[in-house]
Amino acid sequence: ITEVQRTTVFTTHTPVPAGHDAFPFHLVEKYLHPYWHQLGIDRERFLAFGTHRESWGEVFHMTVLALQMTGHCNGVSKTHGEVSRRMWQHLWPERSLEHVPISSITNGVHTPTWLDPELHRLYDRYLGPDWQKHHDNPAIWLKIHDIPDQELWWARLRLKYQLMHFIRERARQLWREERRDPVQVLASGALLDPEALTIGFARRFATYKRATLLLQNLARLQTILQDRWKPVQVVFAGKAHPADEPGKHLIHQVYTLAKEYGLGGQIVFVEDYDIRVAKFLVRGVDVWLNNPIPPLEASGTSGQKAALNGVPNLSISDGWWWEGYTGGNGWTIGPTNPLVEIESRDVHDADLLYTLLETEIVPLFYQRDSDDVPRGWMRVVKAAIASIAPQFSARRMVKEYIERFYVPAASASSAVITTANGTLPSTSPEID
Repeated sequence: ITEVQRTTVFTTHTPVPAGHDAFPFHLVEKYLHPYWHQLGIDRERFLAFGTHRESWGEVFHMTVLALQMTGHCNGVSKTHGEVSRRMWQHLWPERSLEHVPISSITNGVHTPTWLDPELHRLYDRYLGPDWQKHHDNPAIWLKIHDIPDQELWWARLRLKYQLMHFIRERARQLWREERRDPVQVLASGALLDPEALTIGFARRFATYKRATLLLQNLARLQTILQDRWKPVQVVFAGKAHPADEPGKHLIHQVYTLAKEYGLGGQIVFVEDYDIRVAKFLVRGVDVWLNNPIPPLEASGTSGQKAALNGVPNLSISDGWWWEGYTGGNGWTIGPTNPLVEIESRDVHDADLLYTLLETEIVPLFYQRDSDDVPRGWMRVVKAAIASIAPQFSARRMVKEYIERFYVPAASASSAVITTANGTLPSTSPEID
């Protein structure tokens, strides 16, 4: 067991109970009973590795098993690491909270996959031809500020027009090939305006992600969306787990509103969400919205993909955004209190969201100079790219895993093999 712990790395991915598999003892006995004989232990010792008490009784919990059989464990953001230490402190009752052996490595995204090709060429010109080889270096990204506002703004507009064309063609396809009702075509985005401030919300429709928070006060939202001189529109996309009935209900709510004539096609739902749809959305919208119930967002990465392409985040301070927000690279909805009643909390958070849109985001987007370029907006865009692209890259993340976990675990593995052969390495701090 000590050898397994020393050479095993485990990443826990969510504080949401549904994300942690647990099984009744009779199923474990039915399918795994041969293993405890092979390990030379009895049933009670085997089950103890994963025993966890739920409200309905004791179960064999896979996360408990992993935590107890690993020597290197982490959450996927600093906040998630703290939440995980609180969740699982009872496994180490002799330790204080800060000494629970669960650390954190924040998720990052693969830059070459998610960066738009046209922006890639723009970055080549201003960051240098070798920037991609060192794209986790923050100093390189400071050169983003050398890009003329007008040039970056035009690149962003082209991406937005590409998104609108993509959505309209899908709506046309629904009309032509599937003979959809005109209202359904409208709900799919046929009337989107490429000049309007466009908010994107695309992800799994799990209930804790609160897809409908923006829809809390429809009268107030309608006033924001239908300002004659400063219009706003919202693009939703996503899927629910097949067994998640509440998640499906959220999609139904959004889609029903998207079909309302009174909203003028300014709320749309893009069907059949997949990686191709996601690429268009994280590149083409103006603002990326994320409003989960804190602290249930372990990390999240869609906002990182958006920022890489010059799309600022509007987010609850949870997951990666707690680390990513600098004060000038996007907007934080908060402070929010996760301990109050659900209905009161949602009303409170929605009010904060509307206020940000009304007083900061919409006015800044439409504040233009004589060349019709929103200089203040471009400062936020550049700050988002420069601060988020290097810190939340997969390159940084993988390096961190290698240095902190994989090399020590591999060294311990080599030590185990060498010891089995009868010789011990001259230096073996992991064994000590």
